[in-house]
Amino acid sequence: MAAVENKLTHCLSFDIEEHFQVSGFESPMRRKHWDQYESRVEQNTDTILDVLAARQFKATFFVLGWVAERNAQLVRKLAAEGHEIASHGYGHELITAQTPQVFREDIRKAKRILEDLIGGPVYGYRAPSFSITQETKWALPILVEEGYAYDSSVFPVLHDRYGMPGANPQCHQLETASGALWELPPSTVKVGGMRVPVAGGGYFRLFPYPILRWMLRRIEEQGQPLVVYLHPWELDPGQPRMQGPMISKFRHYLNIGKTKERLTALIRDFDFGPLRTAIPAMASAVASHER
Repeated sequence: MAAVENKLTHCLSFDIEEHFQVSGFESPMRRKHWDQYESRVEQNTDTILDVLAARQFKATFFVLGWVAERNAQLVRKLAAEGHEIASHGYGHELITAQTPQVFREDIRKAKRILEDLIGGPVYGYRAPSFSITQETKWALPILVEEGYAYDSSVFPVLHDRYGMPGANPQCHQLETASGALWELPPSTVKVGGMRVPVAGGGYFRLFPYPILRWMLRRIEEQGQPLVVYLHPWELDPGQPRMQGPMISKFRHYLNIGKTKERLTALIRDFDFGPLRTAIPAMASAVASHER
């Protein structure tokens, strides 16, 4: 058991999108005017890089294709500094609003843009707002067909816009109609019989950090790698305020001024790497179990 624990790799990731592309504020009119809003993604991602540099950690950056087209130098910089570039799709449209053909075109376009920019393969995918649900599981074999090796979209929780309650909460390999795909779900922990999301985003900002750290340690003690995520806009308390439903404003702006401090504490207390680094360890564990 000790040897397995020593090989445990925690995973840190960032969904690279603009503050005005958040699904909670989505509207046809806002989408139509994306190019007219102030871009803040580059400066916010630079803030993330400064925090990671303090411990020389590498992470996975799930980059939106739309953002990559307009910030090519940022993508190349991330790759040059040794971070993993993965796909967040192209247009940040929920899979629940797409047909299989539209989804295929979206992830194919994003993958091509990113691979052309970094001159290498893109293995990972994360759906906008974790929108691979029970109703959109058809997306998983399409990911395999389009050359993706792993997915980090299935959130095993109950939520009004996403989630797949009852899904396997651990990092695992699943078989689709088109072949094998690694699934690396965002971290959750059982507290009092209830599965609580603690992986990042609004959950990372909701809980006081000592409570969050306690829950993350519980996952670690179970021999499971942490899969943590954040967005660049979560480190930007000065971003322009958007109008939308009260629940969206609460989720988006809650404790946003504390994210940088908490991220700094997180990487002080845990060791992290990109998501792809967890896969060889998982493959080895699966092979050992089968033997």
